[in-house]
Amino acid sequence: MLTENRSAWSWRNIIFFLLLISLPFSFEYHFSASLGTDIPDELLMVLVSFVFLASWIYHPKLFSLALILHPLLLILFLLFGWTLVSIIFSTHPWISIKFLLAKSWYIGSFLLAGAIVFSDRNNIRISAVLLIVSMLTVVLITLFRHGSYDFQFACINKSLQPFFRNHVNYSAMLVCLIPVSIAVWKMSGPRYKNWMALLIILFLVALFFSYSRGAWLALPIGFIAAWLASKRKLLLAYIITLVLTGILLFWISREDRYLQFAPEYKTTIFHEDFREHWIATYNLKDVSTAERFNRWVAGVRMVGDHWVTGYGPNCFYEEYKPYSIPAFKTWVSRNDEHSTVHNYFLLTAIEQGIPGLIFLLLLFGAMIWFAEKNYQLARSEFDRVLALTIAAIIGMLLLLNFLSDLIETDKIGSIFFLCMALLIRNNDQAPSDKTNGHVII
Repeated sequence: MLTENRSAWSWRNIIFFLLLISLPFSFEYHFSASLGTDIPDELLMVLVSFVFLASWIYHPKLFSLALILHPLLLILFLLFGWTLVSIIFSTHPWISIKFLLAKSWYIGSFLLAGAIVFSDRNNIRISAVLLIVSMLTVVLITLFRHGSYDFQFACINKSLQPFFRNHVNYSAMLVCLIPVSIAVWKMSGPRYKNWMALLIILFLVALFFSYSRGAWLALPIGFIAAWLASKRKLLLAYIITLVLTGILLFWISREDRYLQFAPEYKTTIFHEDFREHWIATYNLKDVSTAERFNRWVAGVRMVGDHWVTGYGPNCFYEEYKPYSIPAFKTWVSRNDEHSTVHNYFLLTAIEQGIPGLIFLLLLFGAMIWFAEKNYQLARSEFDRVLALTIAAIIGMLLLLNFLSDLIETDKIGSIFFLCMALLIRNNDQAPSDKTNGHVII
């Protein structure tokens, strides 16, 4: 499917590896109230996209016809094409155009460039190790800082600066790299196994002290997803979940049943003690949970008015407040940080209409199908471990993005497109591996 890269350390691959290393370290920088970027990874995304586009023009055989016509790419191009349509009808065209540019860099640098780089298995091994080591460095810095605050829940976000905006982004990237670490441990020789075991334990400790309920839940979901994929039942579970979610949404919207979940304004507060925070979550009185309901209710009402083309990419914040219901408002509903609806699937329906949501769900479903297929057709332990690792990450991403909207962020969007690049590589035609004690992935 792809031509083989002869040298892992060619200048083109080195630029790609530098991008991967930069991901955990990158930070947001705002030139103005309306213009910001992530430094240095977004600059490297542009560079990588340009370099690999130039390489493709100079060496057209880098992308074969089989790659271009791969079902995952076709579905992604349908989604991207519909994004263009939604921009035409956008309520704020310039904001949507900026979104499109960023989306192009993500696809170019992680998906298309990744598909070329990952045609060589050795590059997959190197990429996994570089990502883990880079994240390990940030984890150690964070644990050291957080420890100086006695690991208090209220101080976790402060300890992450400037690398991560908040503990949600940090924990999401961390939990997605745990399956990668386990894969490296599994495919390592005796010399490295103990070190990898210690690293996994350290990542689990860091995940615990991230105090992120969504990431905690994502970890077992990832294991379950990998097991289901090995039995070729993950796609079935995905379809059943979609059906049940649709039924629940229909039921709760009938006769205004959702109003029964309206919070009490005075009791929805931020708790600095994590135990109180957890109890408040259980009682639906935590401010983040209550505000999430507020955004979801507003978002569903928005879809009803613009269900075909949506309001335009990146336009949720500009349009949602008139659709919120006073009964669901909390004391953080001012939304000074300009955050979105906290559900990527709902966000897609809001900004790109129901067709955009359908394409997104099809894309996730196709990724699951190929992960299961690659596992069943795998000729080596390398490919079996790779397929299950991707399945675990997809399961995690589905849950994390049901509770947040992270695909468009550099920390998680990168992992999403890297997984897709790995799925479209021609691993079912690769020869069996002999581990000989070296890291395989």
